[in-house]
Order: sequence, then structure tokens, then C-alpha cells
Amino acid sequence: MTTETNTNANPDPDPVPNANPDPDPVPNANPDPDPVPNANPDPDPNPVPVPVAEVAQPVEPVPAVESVPAVESVPAVEPVPAVEPVPPVKKDRRLLRATLRWVAAVAVFGVVGTGTAYGITRLDRTDVPGLATHSDGRWTYPVLVKPPLPSGSPGPNDDARNLAGTHYADLRKLVLPAPRGATADALLKGTDGWLPTKDFLAEFASADDRKELGQTLLDRGLRHIAARGWTTPDGTRTRIYLLQFDTAAVAETILNGKLMSQAAPTYALRDGDQFELDGKFPDPARIEHVLLAPYTELKPYGARQARQAYLASGDTVGVIIQSRKGGMPAVPFEQTVTLQSELLD
Repeated sequence: MTTETNTNANPDPDPVPNANPDPDPVPNANPDPDPVPNANPDPDPNPVPVPVAEVAQPVEPVPAVESVPAVESVPAVEPVPAVEPVPPVKKDRRLLRATLRWVAAVAVFGVVGTGTAYGITRLDRTDVPGLATHSDGRWTYPVLVKPPLPSGSPGPNDDARNLAGTHYADLRKLVLPAPRGATADALLKGTDGWLPTKDFLAEFASADDRKELGQTLLDRGLRHIAARGWTTPDGTRTRIYLLQFDTAAVAETILNGKLMSQAAPTYALRDGDQFELDGKFPDPARIEHVLLAPYTELKPYGARQARQAYLASGDTVGVIIQSRKGGMPAVPFEQTVTLQSELLD
């Protein structure tokens, strides 16, 4: 009996393969294999040739990222250096203002590159070198010093704190000094540096004019006159007069209403007769806060030609007269007017 039991348990070892009679049934699980073969028509033929590695080859365009060096074209943006023209503009601008307004006048006089020539445009700038080039007719001045103001005193053009336009500095120290090589005019030294009114009036040719102007100065409260004169080796004679009044309003009235008109000076000089406004006086040589009217004598003039300028800054009127035998050059006249204007500004 034991033998029969064993025989029934494994009647025939072949049934085990019957557990999977044929691997074909698996494909039967998908009755229509066509969709799968479309993805892989025959897995057996070229399973390996389809290596994914080949797909990786198109990915190799990543090295194409090396085209980034093409970004080197960015240097084309180097036109930015073209912006460099801006510095020249700044430089130019600094030549007109930061290097002092006289420099602009120097350019007009044909002296390019002498930016340190001369100028006083700020109260905090005092010592400034004089001019040293003679090639264009300019004179050499000593170091000019703008006198200090009394402590706490405003400048003449400080509209907020000095409505009267008063020059608190010593007027005698505001007169332009003589250039090197010039001979001082002893007649204009006055007493303690103050010139009598009659000595100023002596510049005018007509006795009637001298009387009329003298009365006007008296009526308008002329306080005093500071003056200086000199003669240079070439025979040019220069006289500078500074007339101080009580207020800027009075000074402007004397300038515009008595001494000059837009077209010509009111009173004829001893050194010249017919004058006209000097239309060639360079604008850069004019000082911002200084009223100015320059004149030149018309031809035919006598043995000497004269130039004159009337200016006003604050409570002070300036009169500058220059003359020379054979003709008065423009350059030293313009230079003198500009420097004196700077001192009064």
C-alpha cells in the first residue's frame, strides 16, 4: 500500500512541464501584437543596434555650447569707449570755469594751453600767478592777491547778505598793480592812496564836462577814489580809477546814466575824441557780476589812439583808460580790463 501512495503522488514526472505546456500562451495574452511590433518591429533582429548610445550622440550638441565663445562678439559692445568723448567736454568745460574765466580770454588772445595763466573768481582763492607770455602782446603781472574780507563780511555780489553791494575790502588793494617793467605814474598815488576828485576829472577834455561830472559825483555821495597808473616800455600809458559810492544802485546809475551810453561815452577824453562800443571785445573775457562797456577810438585819430572801459561791481565804478602812439593794441587792453574786473568781482 505504501507503494501505491508514492505512485499516485508522482504518477509521471512529465506532468511538471505541463505546468507550462508551451511558452506561446504568453503572447496569447496580447491577442494583437501588432502595436508592440510597430514600436519594435522585431526585437530579435537588432536589439543591440538600437543602442540608446546612438540617441546620446545627438545629445552631443551640448558641446556646441562651446559656441558661447561666440559671445566674444560682446567686445563689439566696445563702442562704449566712444563715450570717451565726454571727458573732453568736461575738460573743455573746466577750462572755461574751473580754470578761471581769464583762461577763456587767454584762448581768445591766442594762448592755448596756458590754463594757469591768471584769474581770481572765488573769494577763497587769493594767490594766483601772473602772466608770463609776451608773444601775443600780453603783459606780465606780479602775483595778484585779493585782499581778505573782514571777518564775517560778505562779498559785494552776495545778494543774500549784502543788498547794498558794499566792498568791505580795502578799495586801494583792489586796484590792479602795474605789470613788470612798467614805470609807475606818481601823479596818481594821491594821499594815503586816495586820489582827489579833481585829478580824476582831469582825464576829460572839456571844462564844462569836468564841472558837470564833478557836481554829479558830489550829489551822488562819492566816498573816495583809488587809482593807479603806469607806462610800459612800448609807450602804452594806463590809468585805472575806482570810484566808491554808498550802494550798488548808485554806482549803476553813475555808470549807465552819467559816464556812458550804450553807443559811446558821455564825456570826451583828453587822449581821444570819437569812440564807439568795442564789438570785438571777447565775451569770455567778461566777468559775470561785473557790468562792462568797452570802447575804442575811431579813425582817424591823432598821434595816439585810446581805448577806455567803464565797469561797475557792487558799490564801485571802474574807469580804465589806455593810449599809445601809433595805435592802441586790443590784447593788453582786454587783459587789463579782465584782471581788474576779477579783482572787483
